[in-house]
Amino acid sequence: MFSIGQQAIIGIISHLLFIYLTWRLMMSINFEPLIRKGRAKEAQILILFLTIVIGSGVSRFFLEVLQWSRDLNHLF
Repeated sequence: MFSIGQQAIIGIISHLLFIYLTWRLMMSINFEPLIRKGRAKEAQILILFLTIVIGSGVSRFFLEVLQWSRDLNHLF
């Protein structure tokens, strides 16, 4: 069984990894047609917030599936 410290490290690494991957994917999307002139900084902040929300959501899903798979041994 994992200790609380090990779970914390795995959670931090997972969140950072999925946020980074989401950021890379978001940078491949062309948002230029959606951005008003003079609002580039606000659009970058919005993209950053969307990246954090999507990346942490995917990470949370991954960590929950990992926890559920560890809990399966309690079934038998």
